[in-house]
Amino acid sequence: MKQSLQLKLGQSLTMTPQLQQAIRLLQLSTLDLQAEIQEVLDNNPMLEVSEDSGPADLPDDINVDFSSEVYSHAEAAPVSQDGDAGGDSGADGSSDSFDSSTTTLNEWSDTIPTDLAVDTSWDDIYQSGPTGTGLAKPENEDMDFESRRGSTETLQDHLYWQLNLTPMSPTDFAIAEAIIDAVDPAGMLCQSIDDIYEGLLSEFPELERDEVIAVLHRVQQFDPVGVAAQNLSESLIIQLRQLPEGTPGWDTAYDIVDEYLDALAQRDFKLLMRKLKVKEDELQTAIALIQSLNPRPGESIGDDTTEYVVPDVFVTKENNRWQVHLNPEIAPKLRINSDYASLVKRADSSSDNTFLRDNLQEARWFLKSLQSRNETLLKVSTCIVERQQGFLEHGPEAMKPMVLHDVAEMVEMHESTISRVTTQKYMHTPQGIFELKYFFSSHVNTDSGGECSSTAIRAIIKKLIAAENPRKPLSDSKITELLEAQGIQVARRTIAKYRESLNIAPSNERKRLV
Repeated sequence: MKQSLQLKLGQSLTMTPQLQQAIRLLQLSTLDLQAEIQEVLDNNPMLEVSEDSGPADLPDDINVDFSSEVYSHAEAAPVSQDGDAGGDSGADGSSDSFDSSTTTLNEWSDTIPTDLAVDTSWDDIYQSGPTGTGLAKPENEDMDFESRRGSTETLQDHLYWQLNLTPMSPTDFAIAEAIIDAVDPAGMLCQSIDDIYEGLLSEFPELERDEVIAVLHRVQQFDPVGVAAQNLSESLIIQLRQLPEGTPGWDTAYDIVDEYLDALAQRDFKLLMRKLKVKEDELQTAIALIQSLNPRPGESIGDDTTEYVVPDVFVTKENNRWQVHLNPEIAPKLRINSDYASLVKRADSSSDNTFLRDNLQEARWFLKSLQSRNETLLKVSTCIVERQQGFLEHGPEAMKPMVLHDVAEMVEMHESTISRVTTQKYMHTPQGIFELKYFFSSHVNTDSGGECSSTAIRAIIKKLIAAENPRKPLSDSKITELLEAQGIQVARRTIAKYRESLNIAPSNERKRLV
């Protein structure tokens, strides 16, 4: 075989580092993106957060300061540009506060006495309050009320606090500690009395089981009411006993909770009226009393910090046209540091210059990747709004079927890119805040030859069940017939699947007295 040299021309897709970075930033959520930006800011000295109202003048065209662009749903093109306003007043206010506090601190430092009496107190020498030494925080300054006033106390901490205020013998105190340790976050005992008793025998060999039960009854009187119960029935009975005498329906409610709780769970009202020998109005009063109790008393104590969803895209209607724009608060406004960038010398190959040049190039790539992420997110959101205008106007019942392929064709991108864009990204609409993937759904054929979205079918099912007769709830077969009357062909098992996805109980569990 003779060796030879040949020249061939061809095209191949290569995943450059810039492309890999752009793809990785594209699939990040808002929180992950903020963490990624902070990490880059910490590692790259060329990048900085822009706090001015406008972009700085940088040499060689290296300032890539991007802001949120507003796109019209009819034409995927920018129609206006939002600026970063309101930055000067806050800066001036903070500097004035700093100067005044520094002056006050210097004035007090000049009057510090050299010799102090033994019984001198701090308030006799130094002025207290936010305007005294300048060290205290001003009262009008913004405070994080959620972190300062939020409760981080657990259920065990709350029970131990009450235990320390209750007079007990050392043996009873140890038993109470074992009982509190066995309480789960819902407030129920996760261990039986026998297990707790056997676990204490090694430390107290002469302990009797009745002593554990007696201490358990004392712990069950702690707040919240119904805590440390062995089962749901016992917890509800404890709560009923805390109610005042003469509460309407108390006797019937006590009998139901004590003996017929399973029949109540199955909505067998005829059996309850026959067993308890009560009328319908009396049973309804007792059931309402039981429903006012808390089946999980421990959840009222503990960390209930609310997690808020920050939307990536806002959709508003202006002049009868839907406008789509990015949320400018999801990421800080970045720019390249002009002082460091001016130190880069083109012909210098020293290690310091190489370090600066590499970081400058990485900063440019990162800013371009962020800009590409924003543009792609805005294009996809605009296409979704174009397709789902009926949802924005009338709600979920007007949702149109849409898959990733439909949006990919409109924006001329691959389906995998659309999937990355719509993952963990949220859109704020007049109907509420939804994840972008919420707008994608399969379709069901109708009798007229059209298509109906599965999301719209779920909304119709929810509306039908909300308007049903509570004495005779709609079965899945009946809902199928009602949908067929509207021209929507859906199987009964599909209705059951949609109903379960909406967390709606079957018809026999939805039955209730009116």
